[in-house]
Amino acid sequence: MSTISHQSHPMAPGSEDRVDLLLIDDDPSDVFLVERMLTESGLDIRMTVAHDLEAARGRIGRRTQCIIVDLSAPGLDHLDGLRQVLELSGNAAVVVLTGLDDADLAARAVAAGAEDYLVKQEVDGPLLARAVRYAIERKRAERTERRLVEARIVGRENARLERGLLPVPLIDDPALRHHTRYRPGRRRALLGGDFYDTVQTADGTVHLMIGDVCGHGPDEAALGVQLRMAWRTLVLAGHTGEQLLGILDTVLGHERRSEEIFTTLCMVTVAPSRRTARMYLAGHPAPLLFRTAADGSDGAVAALPEYAHGPALGLLPGAEWPTTEIELGGAWSLMLYTDGLIEGRVGDGSPERLGTEGLVGLARTARDRGATGRGLIDAVVAEVEERNGDALTDDLAVLLLSHRPAR
Repeated sequence: MSTISHQSHPMAPGSEDRVDLLLIDDDPSDVFLVERMLTESGLDIRMTVAHDLEAARGRIGRRTQCIIVDLSAPGLDHLDGLRQVLELSGNAAVVVLTGLDDADLAARAVAAGAEDYLVKQEVDGPLLARAVRYAIERKRAERTERRLVEARIVGRENARLERGLLPVPLIDDPALRHHTRYRPGRRRALLGGDFYDTVQTADGTVHLMIGDVCGHGPDEAALGVQLRMAWRTLVLAGHTGEQLLGILDTVLGHERRSEEIFTTLCMVTVAPSRRTARMYLAGHPAPLLFRTAADGSDGAVAALPEYAHGPALGLLPGAEWPTTEIELGGAWSLMLYTDGLIEGRVGDGSPERLGTEGLVGLARTARDRGATGRGLIDAVVAEVEERNGDALTDDLAVLLLSHRPAR
């Protein structure tokens, strides 16, 4: 075994233009011929020579870009030997250079995975150098395509998984309309740390919830899903109010990866009459309430009061979350949202944030223009982004529940 290095022109050691070759051939004259042809072609090479397959196993390395193999070398039995070389080649291209002028063998060698099949008697330096370059590039192209295919498959699987983790509301009331918008701050992601859910229980009560795990990564997204599923399970099991929040606080404490992780949450429980509700705030901004006047015209738009406010989940052991009683009226809409909607800027280069008051103004304008349902959410988000001067970078979730009693 030996290693031969040749540079056709001065280059820095370890240059990326140098080609690392492994030649499997036991004929010294052929080794000399290959070296001379590649040298005269101007190809910058570092060539390692192995006289048989067993020696080749010890000489191939992660830097090897191309293996040139003579199928008549010891330990190589034509096609079976080629398959063994292909097995150990890893990311290296394989070029057959042999004295066997056999068209059928050549076709089967390429079909088995060799990048090229060359006959020694018909090869000169430029042809051999070109074959090596092309083989390496084809191998790179194959690897790139394979990675792209794998990435597409993984992307599709992740997309299906993340879409499946977004909740389907459990509502059985024709007078209610439910609309949501969800967008994670992470680029290319479908799920962020924000989460929401809506569940109607057997007594007709409708439970709404929206929350925000601090942070934006996949760990926060997973934690948000866990909390959302825990919340739905607890609601269906009959837990409500402060007791429910206390259990969620315990769940968060067990599931979070760090004690610094906390979660803000807003929970609203709408009575079966649909005229009143109870609200619980755990470090979360209060929802907006859209009322409709008795004559059916648009009424007031306001943020619900925040005076009864408890801490975010995960911050204070034994915390309490007081209740706010809300009068909804006959026809109304409740908009729950995460702080990604109100933390955008209000002008190019401005340090001022939109805030709740700014959001109320945008919501009032959108409603005055006739926007309702999903159109209302889209109009508000679009205006927030326009004032911010760009797309919002934080996770964003909006839930709009509207009640329109039958006349």
